[in-house]
Amino acid sequence: MSLQAWSHPVAAITDEERLGRLSRLRERMQSQGIAAVLLGPTESLRYFTGLVWHLSERLLGAIVTDDRLTYIVPGFERSRVETLPRLPGEIAIWEEEESPTALVSRLIGPTGKLAIDDALPLAFYHAFAAQVDAARLVDAGPVIRALRAIKSPAEVALIQYAMGITLDIHRKVRATLTSGTAASDVVRFIDEQHRAAGADGGSTFCIVSFGGATALPHGADGEQILQAGDVILVDTGCRLDGYHSDLTRTYMLDGGNAEFERAWTIEREGQQAVFDAARLGAPCESLDAAARNSFARHGLGPDYRLPGLPHRAGHGLGLEIHEAPYIVRGNTTPLAPGMCFSNEPMIVFPGTFGVRLEDHIYMAEDGPRWFTTPAANPCAV
Repeated sequence: MSLQAWSHPVAAITDEERLGRLSRLRERMQSQGIAAVLLGPTESLRYFTGLVWHLSERLLGAIVTDDRLTYIVPGFERSRVETLPRLPGEIAIWEEEESPTALVSRLIGPTGKLAIDDALPLAFYHAFAAQVDAARLVDAGPVIRALRAIKSPAEVALIQYAMGITLDIHRKVRATLTSGTAASDVVRFIDEQHRAAGADGGSTFCIVSFGGATALPHGADGEQILQAGDVILVDTGCRLDGYHSDLTRTYMLDGGNAEFERAWTIEREGQQAVFDAARLGAPCESLDAAARNSFARHGLGPDYRLPGLPHRAGHGLGLEIHEAPYIVRGNTTPLAPGMCFSNEPMIVFPGTFGVRLEDHIYMAEDGPRWFTTPAANPCAV
């Protein structure tokens, strides 16, 4: 979506905010003795500069130093880059027979650490290692990820609005489902609704599962047809100015299935346990433990055993649908204001059904907040 066509009640990210991000990046670079950061054609390039580009075998990115922003661009793509929204900066080009890594090496000089975007493929690292003393190459991931994990009010507002779009679509889906509905038709409907709501390019993903397929966390291959009495799981999301929504609902069209309703209630209890554990300063792993302890009281698990929770309890969300902080055992990162993450401690009953309720949390200055209101009962979204 072009920003010229922006029609949402929340604002897109401004160049002023991106300049602030670069300032904070430079502060961290100075404190860690990093002379330059290379951003690849990744979400981090978008985060810091506003330039959106997709990965290919040709390196396009940007070098950040303490006083300069320089875009590294294939010569034949320069005219296109010049038309795209981005922060002002010099453009350094390389031609097809030339080495972009040699160009970067010349620009940064013979001394100082070069931190490389952790989302770049390994092949690019090897190319840099051939040009730059390996002792000078460091991982930019810890610096970049720590900054991106703390969302600004503008980022939170975009995510909040995108979540609202997707939750409204979940409600529309629930109202249209009947026996005989094909999962592919639901996927198509959700994409159409996301597009109509002004999301960036429709749905970013969509999982629609019926019956036993709901026990597969990421869905089943092939067509599915909704049958009377099936458990229904719908997991989908969209993007708004690059920021993701991601919501899952599991329900049945009619009540009366005691086994499912009990499992749904246990799932909702586990989800609430994660929220209640989300306190400022708490380690991320303590939220995962809260979900597992909640389920263990009902005889599920322990650990990753099934029936129970087969994966982490949540993941961070922003310009990537899965990013820091991860709500998983072993992650001792303390929760801080601005962090945003999913709360989805799924319960799987192999061969029978699964229940995943996924909402997201953001950490405010005084504690956790829901982006969306959790589902109220086993027949609702």
